[in-house]
Amino acid sequence: MKNTKCINCLEHKRCEDNYTSWIFFIIGLIATIAIRAVTVLTRFNPIYGKIAWYVGVGGFFIFFIYKFRILKSRAKLISQANLVNKVQNKHQLSAADFNLLDSILCSLTSNKERMNYFFIFALSAIALILALYFDFVR
Repeated sequence: MKNTKCINCLEHKRCEDNYTSWIFFIIGLIATIAIRAVTVLTRFNPIYGKIAWYVGVGGFFIFFIYKFRILKSRAKLISQANLVNKVQNKHQLSAADFNLLDSILCSLTSNKERMNYFFIFALSAIALILALYFDFVR
């Protein structure tokens, strides 16, 4: 899936996006849905609520280990290249520094990350509305 001819951020995303990131995105999405469904499922059967809780918390555990490893790896690359110091002191950047900055900035524009936050927000709002309904209206 790697293509060494990535010339810009859009191309970089197409050739660097891998199955692993999609798998963890889906794990995060399932965890988000499961944890938000706990209140509703508990109303039908407490065991369903417990299953959803375990799926959600376990999924978040796996997802955030993955995210932690990515952030740790990115921080290590920045540190090894001494990028913070170079930028703060306005030192000239090498071609490798620019490539690293391009890769980092490109990764910060991830559509999957934005979709994940949207789902967390939307499903949280739905879960809150349903919980209020079940607890106070019904």
